[in-house]
Amino acid sequence: MTRSRALALGALALVCASTLAAQGATPPSIDQLQSVVSPIGAGEPAVWSVDGTRLIYVGGDGLLASVGVNGGAPMRYAPALQDERQMERMLHAPSLGGASQLRRSPDGRMVTYVKGVAGGNDIFGFDIAAGTERRITRLSGHVRSYAFSPTGDRIALANDRNGSEDVYVVEVATGVATRLTSSPLYEGFPSFTPDGNRVIYTRLDSRWVDHEVFSIPAEGGVARLVLTDRDYFDYRQGAAFGVARVSPDGKTMLFRSQRNGWANYWLAPLAGGPPRPLAAERADQSEARWSPDGSQVLFLSITNGTQSLKVAPAAGGAARTVVAPTVGMVSRAEWSPNGQMISYAFGTPTRAPDLFVVPASGGVPRRLTDADPGGTIASQLIEPEKVAWTNEGFTINAYLYKPRGLRAGDKAPVIMLLHGGPTSQFSDNYQLQPQFFASRGYVVIAPNVRGSSGYGKRFEDANNRDWGHGDLRDVLAGVTWAKQQAYVNPEKIGVTGISYGGMLTMYATSFAPGVFQAAISGSGYGDVTDFHTVVPVLQHSQLLHYELGRWPSTRAVDSIYRRSSAIHRAKDATAPTMLIHGYGLDVLDTEYAAWKYARELAKHSKMVEYRKYPNETYYVYGRENTKNMLEEMLAFFDRYLKDGSVDRSAR
Repeated sequence: MTRSRALALGALALVCASTLAAQGATPPSIDQLQSVVSPIGAGEPAVWSVDGTRLIYVGGDGLLASVGVNGGAPMRYAPALQDERQMERMLHAPSLGGASQLRRSPDGRMVTYVKGVAGGNDIFGFDIAAGTERRITRLSGHVRSYAFSPTGDRIALANDRNGSEDVYVVEVATGVATRLTSSPLYEGFPSFTPDGNRVIYTRLDSRWVDHEVFSIPAEGGVARLVLTDRDYFDYRQGAAFGVARVSPDGKTMLFRSQRNGWANYWLAPLAGGPPRPLAAERADQSEARWSPDGSQVLFLSITNGTQSLKVAPAAGGAARTVVAPTVGMVSRAEWSPNGQMISYAFGTPTRAPDLFVVPASGGVPRRLTDADPGGTIASQLIEPEKVAWTNEGFTINAYLYKPRGLRAGDKAPVIMLLHGGPTSQFSDNYQLQPQFFASRGYVVIAPNVRGSSGYGKRFEDANNRDWGHGDLRDVLAGVTWAKQQAYVNPEKIGVTGISYGGMLTMYATSFAPGVFQAAISGSGYGDVTDFHTVVPVLQHSQLLHYELGRWPSTRAVDSIYRRSSAIHRAKDATAPTMLIHGYGLDVLDTEYAAWKYARELAKHSKMVEYRKYPNETYYVYGRENTKNMLEEMLAFFDRYLKDGSVDRSAR
């Protein structure tokens, strides 16, 4: 068993194992909690077979698989078994561990995907009839988006081998690549027009805030500007805006924009002209797809963490909801080839996503896979409640995980769990950490504070130039709310989070002394200037330029960075603090970011523990490391939040 590497700093207490559990029940083991895994893997939608009878997907085991839309057991993808040679091919189906961007060729003979190679990744194809895999592209670099031509003989892709992202067209048969763009700006998310003559792609400005959509001849030539969209910061290098999809008749373009204050879809004439909203609503929309005949568009719509599947008429009119969960997340939706069915994934806070199909006109969905037969694991998990409080004019929504077996008069300690981003959100999906801590007797509260996505652009931008202050006050308002609940021990409040959640934990430690009795920061940064000087990730620097200001620049901007760096007020910390992160696979030694804050706490004689886990990036993903990390986090919280001490000092 691989254990973390621990260093002692300041007045460091010994780490001990915890045997405390939720009252009245045996909590699920970490192994059981880690087994809540989707059988359909991650990534984009499953792809339909040409005849619409099967769905092809990358399984949770990393193997290419398929399942019949009318039911039946999933199987590794292979033709009907007629001889031993075909059986041999099926048993040696390619492992697609880490593969993404699953596509089907227009003729249905091949499925393609992107997976790692030396230097980056490339597109591979699996011939369904032959049962063989071959490498289609040899550009290396990183392929972050691609699309087939209507005839399937070419692929348009975006690749960054030349220092920025450029658009290429590749011949599928030969792998010969033609570069179409060469701007130093990022250009990507290409698709073909229905006639195959032109490629549509998106160019980001230098700040990744404005988007321009261009049309260029598929053989190369002069690009024509089709559309400009402004004021939509795209942290994911264009993925939030995504593919500008052309209608099957080649006349209309579908694109995602925040121009109405929400991430909604808009339609614009490909020949030029003003755009109009597809189905405007006060909710964020995603994953839009044209129906095969172009008369309708499906999309996902999320409201306070619950994501539904909707279909809107392309000509205009109200959208109708096809799948409307009371709790849960619809994702990865796709039309069947004839447009009569829609496939999608669906999961909840107590179930990993499974694959479903539903009539496009509405009706009863059919489950095709089963992540938890009989609901055995789900029955051991905690269904969170949705709660809310107000602060400074904002409504702060949160998920509340209450331990089972709480009796009248019981007072449980609280853990405030903070998400990363900061432009992200907790939603109706399975979360390992709150299930783990709640099953061990903690009340876990996971808020979507200002800066979170899913509640409109104004809310999303509300912590710009203000990291660690307004959003922290939203957390503190949640602490006040928690202390008013009869089942909460108001003197035992902990806080933890990963990435920006780890940073917000550092802010809580430095900027809110006396509020928390224990803090665990995961993969955080105590000095935000490290994003420009230590961390070799462009999108992180772009995020800080957008949310905190260009650095280095004016004295005013420099003061914002200092104000939003927890390290400068580490001397004020009162809560015992643990710093955790992974190490071993990063290009540079980014562990310095967490170590620097730990060292500053120790310099001021604060209680601090420092843990790092091997063979990881800066984040901890490995199964065994995650298990060890949770055990050590629990021991730390138990030591300071379940010790039975009472604070009667004057403050």
